[in-house]
Amino acid sequence: MGGEAGIRLTVFIGLFAILALAEHFLPRRKLRAAKSRRWVTNWGIVLIDTVTLRLLAFAVPALAVGAAIDAGQRGYGLFNQTDWPLWVEFIAGLLILDFLIWAQHLITHKVPLLWRLHRVHHADTDFDVTTAIRFHPVEIALSMLLKIGAVYLFGPAAVTVIVFEILLNGCAMFNHSNLNLPRRVDAVLRLFLVTPDMHRVHHSDKRSEHDSNYGFSISLWDRLFRTYIAQPEAGHEKMTIGLQWQDDKPTRLGWSLKLPFRRR
Repeated sequence: MGGEAGIRLTVFIGLFAILALAEHFLPRRKLRAAKSRRWVTNWGIVLIDTVTLRLLAFAVPALAVGAAIDAGQRGYGLFNQTDWPLWVEFIAGLLILDFLIWAQHLITHKVPLLWRLHRVHHADTDFDVTTAIRFHPVEIALSMLLKIGAVYLFGPAAVTVIVFEILLNGCAMFNHSNLNLPRRVDAVLRLFLVTPDMHRVHHSDKRSEHDSNYGFSISLWDRLFRTYIAQPEAGHEKMTIGLQWQDDKPTRLGWSLKLPFRRR
């Protein structure tokens, strides 16, 4: 358990550094807010998220990876009741978990109470690698509970859960990065993966656009369920990122954490 946490942290920091450097030298859009202030807030949120998950671990000792180990020992879940080849279970487990995260993301846009939490992520008025880590701690806790339930229901191996979470975090940082990919590269990649240009549409201030492109990893689900929009109406350079708060409020840590509890 401790070893996998170290691996995940190392990969996370390494990918974050690479993408932050890449978007600095190859930016897609000019950032509006001061990066230092936004980054302090977004990193502050992820630190609070980490503490929240640590506290949750006391109440629910088996977080996602621990749940996979426990489910395997107890024989819980679909895969623990079958005799499929390990590679089939591995691929199926990754696809099932990714679809559930896609579905969860869609639901957070449709259920008003969950949207109040999720709009902390969308309130960011810029779009870069730190936007990928800007999620309210209550939403992070609920997402973890969903993953724990899915692990007990389907019974993927612990290694599948570890690889999935590494891929999910890595893909989320990639497709939230302010990276200017060549159009041909973007066109090929988005046949399989969610690219920065594809996901940037999801952060438009237009309701019709931010209610699309829900994927964090693969682009299959949005194409399959017809929630895919190729490009923003105003173009990537002129589109407005964020929600109705187009001032410096979203760059404040306290304001961002209180946002779900504010009156309309």
